[in-house]
Amino acid sequence: MNWLNSEAFTLFGQHIKWSDMIGNVIGLIGLALGWRRSIWSWPVQLLSGVILLTAFASAHLSGSAGKQLVVIVVALWGWWQWNRGRGQGQDGSIAVRFATWRERACLAAAAAVGTLAVSALFHAYPSLSWDPWPDAYIFVGTVIAMYAQARGMVEFWFAWLLVDVVGVPLNFANGFAFSGFVYVVYGALVLWGMRDWWLRSRKAGQPLLEGVPA
Repeated sequence: MNWLNSEAFTLFGQHIKWSDMIGNVIGLIGLALGWRRSIWSWPVQLLSGVILLTAFASAHLSGSAGKQLVVIVVALWGWWQWNRGRGQGQDGSIAVRFATWRERACLAAAAAVGTLAVSALFHAYPSLSWDPWPDAYIFVGTVIAMYAQARGMVEFWFAWLLVDVVGVPLNFANGFAFSGFVYVVYGALVLWGMRDWWLRSRKAGQPLLEGVPA
């Protein structure tokens, strides 16, 4: 499997690795499937996590590698959640909704506390990460985003957008140029997906008129 971490080509002076390129393209497909509320979003994200795990582990970016381990675990959980909740929407698909204010507060608190805790771990053990704060931020932000996606919350798109803001410069700085390019594409896809889920959540909240077939 060493070829996965070898150089595929050079683009704009940046060395592109096979694992970086393949893992992120698959991840992009997984996010697009999430936009379509397809159950296949989860196994695709699982595969992306496995490939990117090898990429970051080889670069000794323990925070990013650990993030992929969490991606794998959460993808399995999300897959189970969506299978269990299948058919909750009026059209027979996955139901989406806005989180309650209490849920939003819990997500924000979890993100803040989690980032502080993971960053403290990285500072205590410098070998785990070259960039403790942004690595911790991306690690925790990814977990929050995937959790919200599994629960069908529109806020999962906002979480991904916040991860992208830090993920793009961090990946370029650490030599994962393709990840940086793909994160830019993620940003555009996140905006489209956010709009789609937003509109669907509003439709889902509208009661059916009496006498009108579902």
